[in-house]
Amino acid sequence: MHSRELTDTLPWLRSGTDFLLAAVDRLTDDELRRPSGLPGWSRAHVVGHLARNAEALGRLVAWARTGVQTPMYASPDQRNADIEESAVLSAGRLRDELASTAAELANALGELDDATWRTLVRSAQGRPIPATEVPWLRVREVWLHTVDLAAGAHLAELPAGVLDALMTDVCGALSGREGCPAALLWPTDRALPVLLGPEDADPVTLTGSAADLTGWLVGRGGAAGLTARDGTGTVAVPTAPRWL
Repeated sequence: MHSRELTDTLPWLRSGTDFLLAAVDRLTDDELRRPSGLPGWSRAHVVGHLARNAEALGRLVAWARTGVQTPMYASPDQRNADIEESAVLSAGRLRDELASTAAELANALGELDDATWRTLVRSAQGRPIPATEVPWLRVREVWLHTVDLAAGAHLAELPAGVLDALMTDVCGALSGREGCPAALLWPTDRALPVLLGPEDADPVTLTGSAADLTGWLVGRGGAAGLTARDGTGTVAVPTAPRWL
């Protein structure tokens, strides 16, 4: 199991935020309105979502600090409406809100102490999690959605530790899903594999770079660059379940 200790996730969050802001700064205002790598979303949708996500995670930090239950979102419909409203803001305001909400979240995280870090809050999916997981939730957002901007960033640019933690995290989340394929994910640039799917099944061995395997897992890459083998030889690469 790869570590998701604060000593890892807080630096990943800082570097991922810098990675995101630099990518957005390279886009012209017109380019912000063009399609992203996510179906139905412009790049402005992605940026707006990231600003609203920082605020939502900030509500979990406030919950941990004060003990007052403040969920990330009032409802899925409200979350979606907020993103749509954000996507039509001016490019200047979008950029400002992306930077300011990220800074506010970082400042709020810096106010937690040993006791409040251990407070249980709830993720957007309703899972009880300690506040120590909040930076990791944001790490996933900033790194993956920078790639989703479809503006030149690639999964291979993610730090090795982030890719490793993502593989472990997503395999854990997907393995209990009905119909999840049994696969031993063996990155060609790593020393150890990660198991996906039921432990009592006979897995295919899926090889490729850590970036390609992670892309397949999180729905940001197909079978390109991957090879699947079972006891009979090469077989078709299975389809990964939808992650989030």
